[in-house]
Amino acid sequence: MTAPVFLADRTDLAREEFTLGGPEGRHAAAVRRLRAGERLDLTDGAGAVAECEVLDAGKDSLRVRVLRRHEVPAPAPRLVVVQGLPKGDRGELAVEMMTETGVDVIVPWAASRCVTQWKGERAAKSLARWRSTAREAGKQARRFHLPEVAELATTAGVAALLSAAALGVVLHEEADAPLSGLEPPGAGDIVVVVGPEGGISAEELAAFREAAAVPALLGPTVLRTSTAGIAAAAVLQARTGRW
Repeated sequence: MTAPVFLADRTDLAREEFTLGGPEGRHAAAVRRLRAGERLDLTDGAGAVAECEVLDAGKDSLRVRVLRRHEVPAPAPRLVVVQGLPKGDRGELAVEMMTETGVDVIVPWAASRCVTQWKGERAAKSLARWRSTAREAGKQARRFHLPEVAELATTAGVAALLSAAALGVVLHEEADAPLSGLEPPGAGDIVVVVGPEGGISAEELAAFREAAAVPALLGPTVLRTSTAGIAAAAVLQARTGRW
């Protein structure tokens, strides 16, 4: 069983001993109930890792000693999933599963057929929930590179991402080529677009084709928007050799 993972500042990771406090220390001490002599890994979420031992456990903090430090390189190629906004709490479900699967960047997309709309205060709260979900799921999955959850993208913004990608893919039920048959690049970004419940409009598909994106078929069945991203990520993780 691997050691549990918690987040810490990079400056703390450079110390020989320090106190893990705040929400992370509270979770480690009060929820996980780690005690003296037990192991844990601390990371800044950007690849820096400190393998630590608990020296003393307080009510809501831990005193830890660093045993070893190392840097985990970022995986390549980078996997970016553009997620059309799902209904209800399925957005957080999609973020959680994609984080567990190893997606590097999650981009919420305001597609024309999205039932859910992020506007004003709701947009800020929804984005904060997605980011919090990714952070917690990343720790649970023992990731040392936490995924980035980008700002809400427009269709034009998604087209720009596809234009700059080493491989741009649009999941579409009318595509001829299967996703598993595409040749992935060895470096750069693979950008995969997942449409909302209402699907991708003809205008959006045309814009993405113009941005050099390749339409691809995920399989013979129609997946929910909240599960299509994780299925696509699994295929690409295997094809790129990241898994």
